[in-house]
Amino acid sequence: MYKILSEEGRAKRARMDTVHGVIQTPVFMNVGTAAAIKGAVSTMDLQQIKTQVELSNTYHLHVRPGDEVVKKMGGLHKFMVWDKPILTDSGGFQVFSLAGLRRIKEEGVYFNSHIDGKKIFMGPEESMQIQSNLASTIAMAFDECPSSVADRSYVQASVDRTARWLQRCKDKMTWLNRQKDTINRHQLLFGINQGAIYPDIRIEHAKRIREMDLDGYAVGGLAVGESHEEMYHILDEVVPYLPKDKPVYLMGVGTPANILEGVERGVDFFDCVYPSRNGRHGHVYTNQGKLNLFNAKFELDARPIEEGCQCPACQHYSRAYIRHLLKAKEMLGMRLCVLHNLYFYNTMMEEIRDALDEGRFASYKRNKLEGFREIQP
Repeated sequence: MYKILSEEGRAKRARMDTVHGVIQTPVFMNVGTAAAIKGAVSTMDLQQIKTQVELSNTYHLHVRPGDEVVKKMGGLHKFMVWDKPILTDSGGFQVFSLAGLRRIKEEGVYFNSHIDGKKIFMGPEESMQIQSNLASTIAMAFDECPSSVADRSYVQASVDRTARWLQRCKDKMTWLNRQKDTINRHQLLFGINQGAIYPDIRIEHAKRIREMDLDGYAVGGLAVGESHEEMYHILDEVVPYLPKDKPVYLMGVGTPANILEGVERGVDFFDCVYPSRNGRHGHVYTNQGKLNLFNAKFELDARPIEEGCQCPACQHYSRAYIRHLLKAKEMLGMRLCVLHNLYFYNTMMEEIRDALDEGRFASYKRNKLEGFREIQP
């Protein structure tokens, strides 16, 4: 299912076979929270811009339109017309971000919907059932994401509970994949390492969950307020304790520089809202740095966002035209920026894979980071 093809230091290049096709890693997953990429980007667009994996959110799809609705429609792949892999996150991060609206118990979490205030309960079994109804390729275990500044005693208790929840997730997933009415009976399960910025807690948790022989392992609870240096330190400490022969997923990360640093530390999977969110605000990525297309200096700029880029925006439109669309609040401007940014990320991952195949990732990373510094964000 997961095979390492080449290595350079801790960085690894691999392929992962799934029921919905092959995932070439390292990979950036394009975030479609509610089964759509924000910015009027269709799944046909995703095919065109080299997307390998689409990521959707368990909590958001549970509250709207309802996971039972998605199941009745044949699962998320049929519902959104996407035939490649989909990863669904467990809803844990969203639930725990509703700090004023939830109560954590051993059985799970009681909380109120952010949409209509309706009372909802979600625990490990419920999260697995919802994700089974969605029929994603990869399901994430239900966990608590403690604050990076939480005190040590709270983090330890939270991590212990997350470990107990993981066993319940695995048991429920095993049961669901045996049921005749389950749409995807080959659904995979990734566990999540937590522990805030306490390396020893994270290492002990990694040792505990690696014994469970899961399909993959994620590092969660980073990029939530700690410094980049703290995040890299945690990866240096923890990734060596996760199974090398399984994919490693760094959740919610990040900038192009974050991704390069993560790959160097052995990470396979990434996701982040940055490319789509920044695109919706006219901020676009190039190999020389990030541009703000609202700036007046682009008013008469006939160049594409980036010379040589083959994305749908750069093949046809100028910076000046896209700036006009953004200023006029035309949706097309936002859409073109999002398409460019996602294409930029997906292409960078392709370049990373090629560099690892050819044993030149270190020089690729160095040159890429130097290029990004040419334009200040």
